[in-house]
Amino acid sequence: MTDQVPPIIAFFNHKGGVSKTTTTFNLGWALADLGKKVLIVDGDPQCNLTGTVLGFDGVDDFEAFYKKNPNANISDALDPVFRGANAPLKPASITRTPNKNLFLLAGNIALAENETQIAVAVSTSAAIPALQNIPGSICALLRMTAVAEKIDVVLVDMSPSVGALNQCFLMGSDFFIVPTSPDYYCNQAITSLARVIPRWNAAISSFRGGALLYPFPTQPPRFCGIISQRYRPRLGSPASSFQQWINIIKKTVLTELIPVLQNEAMAISSADFIKAKPGDSPYNLANIADFNSLIAQSQKFNVPVFALTDAQIEQKGQVLQNMAESRDNFKATFSSLAACVKTLVGI
Repeated sequence: MTDQVPPIIAFFNHKGGVSKTTTTFNLGWALADLGKKVLIVDGDPQCNLTGTVLGFDGVDDFEAFYKKNPNANISDALDPVFRGANAPLKPASITRTPNKNLFLLAGNIALAENETQIAVAVSTSAAIPALQNIPGSICALLRMTAVAEKIDVVLVDMSPSVGALNQCFLMGSDFFIVPTSPDYYCNQAITSLARVIPRWNAAISSFRGGALLYPFPTQPPRFCGIISQRYRPRLGSPASSFQQWINIIKKTVLTELIPVLQNEAMAISSADFIKAKPGDSPYNLANIADFNSLIAQSQKFNVPVFALTDAQIEQKGQVLQNMAESRDNFKATFSSLAACVKTLVGI
């Protein structure tokens, strides 16, 4: 545990279906297994991370949780700011998970209702001073909660959008990672990020430092790399058609995204990346194959695929042996990824 303000790592890609939620949960668990006290935050109003971690099946589960646990979701915790109350923010309540070192700040669909208010605050706060503290309050809440709970690192699962809520999550973070899938649309998304992120950084610049109650950090977040996921393996490596797209996306990152981010002081150096012993060349942190049938068991028992026991796999004979071998390979991958991220963000 640390007495310093722990780093916030955002997981962001405005293309959907790239396993942001699964990565946040699995990497958070792997970091917790390394002895770090980890807070995972559901910043997506769809609340998939909350449902995954807590095993919720529907609206009734969420409503019962909110009623029983006041101030234990991000929307309720931010309510004083969004309704214009004079009361300051206070640390949110966090929820335990089956891993003793891993905790959750639950999501709430009501956070989507604040998107317009956040957008207005980002664009017109100079003209309307009462709105100035809204944009920075989101990550300020995460930091004060992490300090109060003696958290070592915060991981934020973000929605696949380029709205003002995500702008504030990303620009209020210390680091960010972009999960990817090996396809044309994800490659286009990387190109898009090279345009979006500089605009976001410029728009937030007036909220950094100064006399605001909830300012953004003076240093913008730094890109740690991508994680290449959701491919079919062949002989332990991505099948050729998937490897082709992984290579294309890596090239787009290196030629289009990295130069822009370096110009904004928003990327770690390739030397620091290599020192952290990643799973691949800059800036690809790891290659993670599709979880296949293990994901169903993971969701059933609310644990990462690599934390499933043989009994939880619910198979026998050769099928069990094959799935257990796959599970163990994922454990090795996520353990290595966690060690790399731990070095990159300095925890």
